[in-house]
Amino acid sequence: MGTNRPGWGLYDSAMADAMTTDHARQRVLDRVDELADTLTTASHRIHAEPELGFEEHAAHDLLTGILDDAGLDLVRSAYGLDTAFQASAGSQGPLVAVLCEYDALPGIGHACGHNIIATAGLGAGLAAAAVCEEMGGQIRILGTPAEEGGGGKVLMLERGAFDGVDAAMMVHPADADLRNITSLAVQQIRVVYTGRAAHAAAAPEFGRNALDAAVLGYVNVAALRQHISPEERIHGIFTEAGQRANIVPERAAASWYVRSPDRAGADELAQRVVACLEAGALASGCTMTHKLIQPSYNEVRDNQALLDAYVANSATLGRHVMPADDHQVVGSTDLGNVSYLVPSIHPMIKTAPTGTAIHTTEFAAAAVSPEADEALLDGARAMAMTVLDCWSGGGLLDAARDEFASSAGVREGDPSTT
Repeated sequence: MGTNRPGWGLYDSAMADAMTTDHARQRVLDRVDELADTLTTASHRIHAEPELGFEEHAAHDLLTGILDDAGLDLVRSAYGLDTAFQASAGSQGPLVAVLCEYDALPGIGHACGHNIIATAGLGAGLAAAAVCEEMGGQIRILGTPAEEGGGGKVLMLERGAFDGVDAAMMVHPADADLRNITSLAVQQIRVVYTGRAAHAAAAPEFGRNALDAAVLGYVNVAALRQHISPEERIHGIFTEAGQRANIVPERAAASWYVRSPDRAGADELAQRVVACLEAGALASGCTMTHKLIQPSYNEVRDNQALLDAYVANSATLGRHVMPADDHQVVGSTDLGNVSYLVPSIHPMIKTAPTGTAIHTTEFAAAAVSPEADEALLDGARAMAMTVLDCWSGGGLLDAARDEFASSAGVREGDPSTT
């Protein structure tokens, strides 16, 4: 009798959808609990065997082994990259990608906590996969190598890894729970100076010192730093500086990073840096060649609708996610390029004591602490619930798409955004 009343059918349908979503949320939380030992053990194993970009064979094999055991549709060495992978579940509905990173830094290992990124993404993807058919959604877990300068995500993007993806997400460790990283676009520059060798004592007048050229270029850049915006960054190292002190160096080389709040700014600043470096070569009578290393990284365009959902889900876990203005972590990531193509988020999750900076030995040590282990599980839970929000039909994906389409210069399907 009651179902004949106007609107009751819609009410009953909404009730059923809410009950299905609530049931699915509990299932993904339970699934992360079931996986807790597996995820934390994997995190510690990746941390104990740090591997540089495109060399992450042990991490690749470990993570894909877990995915294979879970029965997902798995592609090892995906998209022509030995240490990339893709795992999929679900046959229809919105497609959400959860991203894993697992490369380390030279000398200081997992000082960026990519062992946590890898296992939080793995846990979120596996938990969402457990309910994807019930919720009418699809999940794609992507293993993305070489974030630390190699641009694995950019290469995978160019080769189709994000085709058809409606939303992409990952979490990054930090010393606070933050909505996002304060991201900068980055352009790497490699420079080689060529001079003329000579005996530094017997005939220095015949030499043209390539190291002098590099040093003068460095000093020029130091002067340039006085006249850039407070948000911009320039930093470099000498990678070659001669062979022996009694030989005038005929070759020197340097590596530079140029960062700016957006892609256009990074491109402009890179030109100014190159001019400074060329001036050093001219002053010392040497020649210089330079190369803009690709792929370069765009700034991250965080999707606020997706972030709002992630923050709300984190709150249910007892985490207070702060705006980045309250506590900044500044850096660059190849997720920026993905965010130009797909609605994306890159929130930060607290894994270390407040004040512990990333890319330090202290942060590396904290990446396997009890706080980090709990953070990777909470990151998996919050992302898995956010995936469900994308699938639930509550309008989140529509809001994310609308925001993405109206963001500056970005349009779905516009090849200029890649």
